[in-house]
Amino acid sequence: MTCFSSTDESAHYGLSVCMLLSQYRDQLGWAADGVEELGTGDATAIADVVRALPGLRVRSFDVSAASVDVARANIADRGVADRYTVEVGDFFDQADSAGGPQTSTVISNPPYIPAPDRGILMPELWGGVRGNDLVVQLLKAGYTNVVCALASYSDPEATVRTAQDLGYRVVNFLAMGLDFGPYSSEPKVREHIRHLCREGRGWAGEDDYMVAITLFTRNPDLPGDRADQLLRSLQLS
Repeated sequence: MTCFSSTDESAHYGLSVCMLLSQYRDQLGWAADGVEELGTGDATAIADVVRALPGLRVRSFDVSAASVDVARANIADRGVADRYTVEVGDFFDQADSAGGPQTSTVISNPPYIPAPDRGILMPELWGGVRGNDLVVQLLKAGYTNVVCALASYSDPEATVRTAQDLGYRVVNFLAMGLDFGPYSSEPKVREHIRHLCREGRGWAGEDDYMVAITLFTRNPDLPGDRADQLLRSLQLS
């Protein structure tokens, strides 16, 4: 198995997480409790965040043992293995077995490729038929704060409305335009993305899309709601 790698996306994820954790440090409480992460990938983006934010501790989970080996090596290379740990296993299994979230904040750049089924170039990137299955599952896991990536072509409006139904507000977000890579450009995936956009379940340009790293919260100490701004920022056509 090969770890997914996208330089632009990884940089956007890491910088955005760093900015959001820094800006809302006191309200998110990560200095005391740390954060958990769904899906480690190669760990480079968040390892750099941990190195940039003294006191940040991250406990991450990935279902791929091969990915975890790569991640641990990258974490060690950056000298943050004492504050960034990675375990092989299903994130949701451990959350359930522990009796619910042990920290208030979770971060994730989850798989979000939409396709009719897992039969795509890299099945690990499949996010369900609409691309938002894992994000929705994460929102239902019970964390107070969720920092995650939303792709413009993966039914973000349904994701935001689900979050609202669960009591979340959009505190803030950082959006960036990205070009279709080899996985989004696969004919089967590209046509499915076009289908979702025609149905009003997402937005994409001819060869590009948007990703917004978004902070959802149920914490009353974090005021405001930028949900409408978030959805407007994702509207490419």
